[in-house]
Amino acid sequence: MVKGTVIQVAVERLPDGRKPVKDLWLWHYGPQEAGAGLVDLLWKAYLRRFDQEHFHRFAKMYPGLDAAHLASAEATDRWAALILAAYTQLRLASALVDDLRRPWHKKPEPGHVLSPYRVRLGFRRLRAQLGTPARTAKSSRPGPGRPRGSRNKPKARQPVYRKSGNTPATDSSTGKQDP
Repeated sequence: MVKGTVIQVAVERLPDGRKPVKDLWLWHYGPQEAGAGLVDLLWKAYLRRFDQEHFHRFAKMYPGLDAAHLASAEATDRWAALILAAYTQLRLASALVDDLRRPWHKKPEPGHVLSPYRVRLGFRRLRAQLGTPARTAKSSRPGPGRPRGSRNKPKARQPVYRKSGNTPATDSSTGKQDP
């Protein structure tokens, strides 16, 4: 038997003026703290659940975790950690990028944090400004090639591999079997 608390949340009115359709029933398993503080905490936790569910949906579908055919659970864990690191990088870069929105996107309100998708659209410009710690790439032009007048050198010959066993070895110059 699991003991818990059942709470009925009845809303009188919604912020946009709509009438609430039905009451919300929440079940809580934890310390038996009675009072309005517990109800407020549970209601806020329920509202945050929406954000959590959408994040997990993003984490599964958008980076391809639902379709990834990785060899092992460790490989899946590494891939998930890499995706979360990239997502964190996009979140941290949201204040540094310009809003490069598509024509159908709404203009964000002042002070609004860009979503990771919108940050990703402007990330290439940010990356160009940041530079790279790597050296300059080698030129893509091919080298000068072989000098004029030089000839190909024949490859050095490798020793002949002979099986030991029933098959007698043959002499390469005469084609006859060794006695």
